[in-house]
Amino acid sequence: MRGRLGRLGGFCARHPATVLAAWLLVLVAALAGRHIAAPTFSDQVSLPGTPSHTGADLLAGSMPAAGRPNGKVVFHTGSGTVADRHSALGETLADLRGLPHVTAVSTPVTSDDGHTAYTTVSFDEQLKNLGHGYTARLDTATRPARAAGIGVAYGGDLEQVVREPADDALSEGVGVVTALVILLLAFGSVLAALLPLATALISVGVGLGVVGIVAATVSFATSATTLAGMIGLGVGIDYALFLTTRFRQDLLDGHDPDDAAARTAATSGRAVLIAALTVAVAMLSLYACGLSLIGRIGLAATLAVVVTAAAALTLVPAALGLVGRHVDRIRLRRPVAESAGAHDGWHRYAGLVSRRPWTFLAVGLAFLGVCSVPLLSMRLGHVDAGADRPGSSTRTAYDWIAHGHGPGFGAGANGPVVTVVDLGGADTPADRVSDDVTAALRHTHGVASFTPLTPSPDGRLLVTTVTPATGPQDAATAALLDALAEDTLPKALAGTGAEAFLTGSAAGQADFRHTVGERLPVVVAIVLVLAFVLLMTVFRSVVIPLKAVVLNLFTTAASYGVLVAVFQWGWGGSLLGLSEPVPVESYVPMMMFAIVFGLSMDYEIFLLSRIAEAWRRTGDNRLSVGEGLSATARVISAAAFIMTAVFLSFTASPTVVVKMLALGLAVSVIVDATVVRLVLVPSAMFLMGRANWWIPRRLDRVLPRLHA
Repeated sequence: MRGRLGRLGGFCARHPATVLAAWLLVLVAALAGRHIAAPTFSDQVSLPGTPSHTGADLLAGSMPAAGRPNGKVVFHTGSGTVADRHSALGETLADLRGLPHVTAVSTPVTSDDGHTAYTTVSFDEQLKNLGHGYTARLDTATRPARAAGIGVAYGGDLEQVVREPADDALSEGVGVVTALVILLLAFGSVLAALLPLATALISVGVGLGVVGIVAATVSFATSATTLAGMIGLGVGIDYALFLTTRFRQDLLDGHDPDDAAARTAATSGRAVLIAALTVAVAMLSLYACGLSLIGRIGLAATLAVVVTAAAALTLVPAALGLVGRHVDRIRLRRPVAESAGAHDGWHRYAGLVSRRPWTFLAVGLAFLGVCSVPLLSMRLGHVDAGADRPGSSTRTAYDWIAHGHGPGFGAGANGPVVTVVDLGGADTPADRVSDDVTAALRHTHGVASFTPLTPSPDGRLLVTTVTPATGPQDAATAALLDALAEDTLPKALAGTGAEAFLTGSAAGQADFRHTVGERLPVVVAIVLVLAFVLLMTVFRSVVIPLKAVVLNLFTTAASYGVLVAVFQWGWGGSLLGLSEPVPVESYVPMMMFAIVFGLSMDYEIFLLSRIAEAWRRTGDNRLSVGEGLSATARVISAAAFIMTAVFLSFTASPTVVVKMLALGLAVSVIVDATVVRLVLVPSAMFLMGRANWWIPRRLDRVLPRLHA
């Protein structure tokens, strides 16, 4: 019964002071290490072999100045024109040229009404490496313009410098307070409620410290820390909640505290270990997409989950051993056992489902089907600065350029596309190629303007900058980029031997979107197969993991549908602080699939573990399902409400991608813990009967047996 986990839990319960001191020491070391390591975060993506990457390489080889990192400094005045203040503007441009790492400052491009102008500032360093502190240098350089009454904002890729790191302290605080309220309602005592929360906060602190230390050598995305904290806090409270609930039940059954802690670690601790392993496998499977940005986000979340699981298996038993029978001190109500026996409400509910399994199954699937309908119109894209907080520098720069008139202005000027024509293999004169491309661009729908094709100094390239008629995140812009790459330019260059490539931020995002779309099925297949094998090994069944995989696909589809309705269709988007509908960020579905699949398996494993315990003891499928529901329904519901509250609190984040992930995860968790775990799982298990536990004998002998 005990096993290694039981012995570990018993040791920690008998030596609580030592274990607690060790974890506090690790917490201090992790946070100090994060501060010393000075982690770096960046959303920059490299896609070798894609057209945008090839075009950038060609530019760097033939026109190094054109291929350097750059951003826009935008000037605007409400009265008069920018030119009226030419002296202050000239001084500002000179100061910008004198900044460290600045290689060039272009002649300002001015709108037709003269109210707005912008200059392109080029750098010899990747903008992510300049750090947020570089914003102060930009402010100093543009001080003369501000003093003359000219508004100044920073746009383009300068957002990597000036966009402040998201402060999610408020979200975390709201999540913690809400979790405490739910824990108080679930346990009915202050100490029992504080224990899961305290242990989770310690493990999250250690996890974020570890993520920060790793980020000093492995550059994570800017949302990685928030995501790691969000998932770590949610699963940390959940794991501790499951363990504390089982511990209290063992105390009520008459076991002494040390023995109860050991039994808890051996039973619920095993479920925690399997659940954490499932989440880690799902998150690390993101590396299969071949995109380091996504894979590293998965790594950051995995680090947080691993630390949280380690705390659940050591720190939580130590805390339980420390409080012992005082776990229900400062009661708000009398302690309640996990189950009130064979005639409690959950057994009666299980009996109802067993009598009408097809009805419950049909209703549950219909609900998930309705939620999934918007998924059919999902549009992937990149959320641009037009969705940033109104009043922020990046949003202001975006709006000034978008509302300006004239060549180089309009919404599309916030995402210009550099077209590089490679003449290296051409057997047609460059002038003829230039005329053909010019004619093709002039007659392409969706092109607002384009610069004359300019030859590179070595004569190998022709380069033009195309300004779309619509903004970077608009569906029409995505259609234009596809048309240019797949139709317009290939036809214009047919028979010439020349080849065209689209590059720049907008083109890079399009290539990223296509790459994610192509590799999503690979990630999905890997996660499904690994989860199936793991569950089959744990529960010694073929039917149970197959059912779990299928039902989790329904959960994921429903959460995708809600994302489309809220963010893409704009239903209730204003409640989340969105000023306009936005596309679903291209990598969010892939991230969500791995996270949702991993987290939903938590509840599946905790429910099925109790059902399997009863099945091995009784051999009665109906009774086993009833016992499993009775023992876990209340705690799973509480855990789901806690995790949902934690995730929903992060929708207050200023980062739109974090809002998407937070809402999607919150919806998936609450749907999974209610519709799936309480309706679909029991109804499906009743329909399957004894077949739930079927496994071919030969396969049973081949599969390893997990002992912990």
